[in-house]
Amino acid sequence: MYNNDFKEIVFNRHSVKEFDPDVKISQEEMLQMIKEATAAPSSVNMQPWRFVVVASPEGKKKLRPLIRFNTRQNDSSAAMVLIFGDMKCYEKAEEIYSETVEKGFMPEEVKEELMGMFMPSYENALKEKMNDIVKIDSSLAAMQFMLVARTHGYETNPIGGFEEDQLAEAFDLDPERYVPVIIIAIGKAQGIPFKTTRLAPEKITVFK
Repeated sequence: MYNNDFKEIVFNRHSVKEFDPDVKISQEEMLQMIKEATAAPSSVNMQPWRFVVVASPEGKKKLRPLIRFNTRQNDSSAAMVLIFGDMKCYEKAEEIYSETVEKGFMPEEVKEELMGMFMPSYENALKEKMNDIVKIDSSLAAMQFMLVARTHGYETNPIGGFEEDQLAEAFDLDPERYVPVIIIAIGKAQGIPFKTTRLAPEKITVFK
């Protein structure tokens, strides 16, 4: 059952701390949601987001000591989706841009011009700069994933409290290359989540 009501999806989204532990999500549906989420924009279309879906009891047991005070979500969710930013995402530039050309979305000469412009800056970027780029881009995909999840009938909880220095290596990723961005718990809500308030736009906006 899909929900296509934009206002309901966006404005009734709340962070869920406890899920129905009996609900599972198939790999096929999870991949579909990730596909929809990664329609999000990224700098020069480098798509630096990388996903690790932790759904097995073994995976969750490994994750549990790394998520501090977020164990309820880990224990009850259908899955914990770990989103990393790939510091060497530019290595897929040729693949990404070649497919764009093959599908007729871009001429070959434009591809060559663009890659000649941005590839040197990506390959030679300072670590701090690349870290910012991949985290910003991956955060866009993370937000889109949470909204996509609601269209599929699931709720989510974005989690920033985890052991950043241990997460990649725990799941067999190179910690120098893959930067942990966020963890998203997903499943069917158990109970009614708390509603929250937001600051008025007049308090957070300046017009010049």
